[in-house]
Amino acid sequence: MKREVRKVIARRDSAPRSERYPDYQDVPRVMTVLVRDQATGEYNEPHVHRHGQLLYASNGVMRVATERGLWILPPKRALWIPPGMIHDQLMLSAVKMRSIYIEPQVCAGLGDHCKVLEIPGLLRELILALAEQPIEYPQEGRNAHIVALILSELQAARTLPIEVPWPVDRRLVTVCEAILQDPGQDHSIGYWADRVGASSRTLIRLFVNETGLNFRHWLQQVRLATAIDRLDKGQSVGVIARDLGYTSQSAFSAMFRRVMGESPREFLVRD
Repeated sequence: MKREVRKVIARRDSAPRSERYPDYQDVPRVMTVLVRDQATGEYNEPHVHRHGQLLYASNGVMRVATERGLWILPPKRALWIPPGMIHDQLMLSAVKMRSIYIEPQVCAGLGDHCKVLEIPGLLRELILALAEQPIEYPQEGRNAHIVALILSELQAARTLPIEVPWPVDRRLVTVCEAILQDPGQDHSIGYWADRVGASSRTLIRLFVNETGLNFRHWLQQVRLATAIDRLDKGQSVGVIARDLGYTSQSAFSAMFRRVMGESPREFLVRD
């Protein structure tokens, strides 16, 4: 009998890792890792998890959206999504996803809102190490240390201010979607007001009420998120500055340093 049980366990552990979240939902582990590769342009429809989720790709860039925000995630960054938060995902390039699910009672200390976390080298290697284990991995010894270290590193991870708050009002959504398609355009609030049939005063009020930011600050966040994506794809700082509507490379770099606390090049090479 014991020999047969060992054979069953061996077959389960050697089977291909599932790419479906439902297969992870009731796994008796504090933490599991979904491993999935997705092609450029693939889209994951809005969905929700009972777990907390660290949405991370070891390679590639994703765009993630909830009802109230949008994030662009290149490698070395991940999005913390609390339990019960509806979100979707669009692959902006080929993505090697290594997404961590954490039991709700364990992840309470990570916060109840989405945020972008920096993934330094140690945390990246811990995630990849756990991803190599079977879904129902042995919980003692090395794996126990890996899980504990991941939780500790997540608590200490740097939060990056690159959220793009998203509105609900249909007029403002129209404006925001147009800007997202071409962040380098520099139209005035009056131009957009004419486009959507509202007064400039109304749009100014809507931006603050629905995103918490004024128009220029919101536009800056879109440009910052776009710049991080392009930096990670290897584009030069000069080209990015020009395409995003900045008068000079130094003006763009000054904005980047003011928000991120470091230059574009320093940000790119950070471990």
